[in-house]
Amino acid sequence: MTAETAGGGVQLALMSNRLDGIVRKMANTLLRTGRSGVLAMARDFSCCIVTAEDELLAAAESLPIHVLSGPDLMAKSMKEVHPNFQRGDAFLHNSPYHGCSHPADHTILVPVIDDDGVHRFTVQAKAHQADIGNSIPTTYFGGARDVYEEGALIFPAVQVQRDYENIEDIIRMCRLRIRVPEQWWGDYLAMIGAARIGEREILALGAEIGWDVLETFVRDWFDYGERRMDQAIREIPSGTAEHESTHDAFPGTPEEGIPIRSVVTVDRDAGRVAVDLRDNPDCLPCGLNLSEACARTAAMVGVFNSIDHTVPKNAGAFRRLDIELREGCIVGIPKHPTSCSVATTNIADRVANGVQAAMAQLADGVGMAECGAISPPGTGVVSGIDTRTDRPFVNQIFLGKTCGAAAATADAWQTISHVGNGGMCFMDSIELDELRHPIYVRARGFVADTEGAGRFCGSRTFHVTYGPRGGSMDVIYNSDGNVNGPKGVRGGGGGAKAHQHKLNSDGRQIDVPNCGRVTLADGEMIVSYSCGGGGYGPPTERDPEIVARDVAEGFVSVERAREVYGVVIDEAGNVVYPDTEALRATVT
Repeated sequence: MTAETAGGGVQLALMSNRLDGIVRKMANTLLRTGRSGVLAMARDFSCCIVTAEDELLAAAESLPIHVLSGPDLMAKSMKEVHPNFQRGDAFLHNSPYHGCSHPADHTILVPVIDDDGVHRFTVQAKAHQADIGNSIPTTYFGGARDVYEEGALIFPAVQVQRDYENIEDIIRMCRLRIRVPEQWWGDYLAMIGAARIGEREILALGAEIGWDVLETFVRDWFDYGERRMDQAIREIPSGTAEHESTHDAFPGTPEEGIPIRSVVTVDRDAGRVAVDLRDNPDCLPCGLNLSEACARTAAMVGVFNSIDHTVPKNAGAFRRLDIELREGCIVGIPKHPTSCSVATTNIADRVANGVQAAMAQLADGVGMAECGAISPPGTGVVSGIDTRTDRPFVNQIFLGKTCGAAAATADAWQTISHVGNGGMCFMDSIELDELRHPIYVRARGFVADTEGAGRFCGSRTFHVTYGPRGGSMDVIYNSDGNVNGPKGVRGGGGGAKAHQHKLNSDGRQIDVPNCGRVTLADGEMIVSYSCGGGGYGPPTERDPEIVARDVAEGFVSVERAREVYGVVIDEAGNVVYPDTEALRATVT
């Protein structure tokens, strides 16, 4: 391959897959070697490659909220702070004021420098941590009034390796401050290993095909991404639409909740989409404020969810997007000491949902309904003393939530978890959670008749019941969607709302808040119900045979099939077509 031929269609496909393959090798390293359950089971991490000019090149199966914007800002920050970096350097970054998503997402940045000393790329390995030294044992502190109450250790592109060797001052600091130092140390080594594998593989690729060829590919790959994005936008009618998605009231927020307004303008002729997020509340004294990375990314997630899914997610495609933010806004650009503890999820989801629901207003066949809100106790952070070892434990569990929204042409991805992670996080194995931690999981599963009904349906609610075994345990969570459930679009129904309660040892139900810290004694349980997801299109346009299948599988009752979908099912489970047609004919 030469520089002149690197941009051909076949070469573009081969090269893009080779770079994605490098990112997958990095990700596999994190999955196989991460010590915490957050990495080794839930897969709450992302890897990517950015160019020397700080443009996103490859991210493979990363979480969208981690990578669409942020890697570019962090790489820029690294170069500003360390202008004379060398091969063998590595930097730890988690500052939401300098490009990271939120403080819990520890990110290792490694500059890839060729044998001539030229900076070619930067590889990044980002891994969510269960504990980073916060004032309480969680990395999702929705009630933190500022970064000081949050208590997180903030690393704005701090150097942690020089000449491939650890800088022990930083390691000692983390080991002393973090509640589970060995768990963090294992995850740190996994991130370092993943980043070094990315560095090694890119250096090998450059040596194999030549740096000039690789640079030609990058330029042509970005141009291809821009062309594909332009084509996808031109399939959508021009127009402006807005959608308001309201986050429930949390500590530090107004009693009526937080309305998040997304204004989307599509210019079909110019092939551009603009998202204006400036008309939103100022930053609040809580941990829900978005970092700049998450504000930009959440808007981009909503756009990409609304168009042809095969458009590459690279810096070339991003050229066609205009995201309008303002400083000091809850969905804008925060300033220190604003807390952004929960930036990747709650308000970010309200932004992404608002953008894709606004896009759905422009035409049938475009956009998506609202995904369900996050994060119920089923994905809370659990902590305490493991009586089996007399050692502290802190970990985020992923026992279950659904939250998927209906799309314009398909039912929801049931276990998407939330719109920002795009279904890339896994649900925990009950058996492995019970082995790793002193917990007991009594039950989990879907709840019937909770889907967002529509021509295409949103996900059902998921319930989980669990508690400690042999001692007490704290559960910290930030459950949105208890009041403001996921909305459907274009005639689709809303998904079920979230709720949660505690079960005393005698089985009595005790109300618990939607955001906070609940202590469970031995024998007590917490019961978590996640949101469902919104539906797309009128339920009476749903294929009757699919409704009958849902009834047969126990997801929809016969009564709901008749009342909501206008489908009559007989005792054998078959659709009674004359009665169904007559019933649907009465719907105007």
